[in-house]
Amino acid sequence: MRFLFKVLLAAAFVTAIFWVLDSRRPSEYDKNNQSTIKIKAMEITSFSFEHNGRFPTQFTCDGPDENPDLSITKVPEGAKSLTLLVDDPDAPIGNWDHWVVWNIDPATELIEKNSVPGGAVQGLTTFGHNKYGGPCPHGGEHRYFFKLYALDIMLDLPETSTKADVEKAMEGHVLDEAVIVGLYSRT
Repeated sequence: MRFLFKVLLAAAFVTAIFWVLDSRRPSEYDKNNQSTIKIKAMEITSFSFEHNGRFPTQFTCDGPDENPDLSITKVPEGAKSLTLLVDDPDAPIGNWDHWVVWNIDPATELIEKNSVPGGAVQGLTTFGHNKYGGPCPHGGEHRYFFKLYALDIMLDLPETSTKADVEKAMEGHVLDEAVIVGLYSRT
């Protein structure tokens, strides 16, 4: 009888462990929202710098100040446009916006150096220009986030729009997102 009790206790323990481990895995169906859970997969990379790697001088105020090449893969089906927001959260005044671009064709696979995708719209950066403005930190190493968003709409915004305007217009329309970060200091 004692042996049977130990076997049943061990079986209950093993079952409880599997139940806990299984409950931690995301399911394909979210019963609360009655919708499927989407796995985010879109990617943004560059041939010019690695994620969390040193940002090349060529793409900064210490060089020709050209935008770097950016490779885009795994854009989700149903995307109507892409938006690219580049900022520096380490700036002394808070986020410094270096590039604001929207309505990029979702079929775009490469944004080449020193170019803007055809048909895309550039908004106002913190520099006050409608173009890319490279890193130009005034002290220490800063992080430069290249954030790519796949949207289920085209954005109907004027060129005078800022990153904040674009972010507000994107609310509720983001299908997927990806980021690559470059590091730069002027020392």
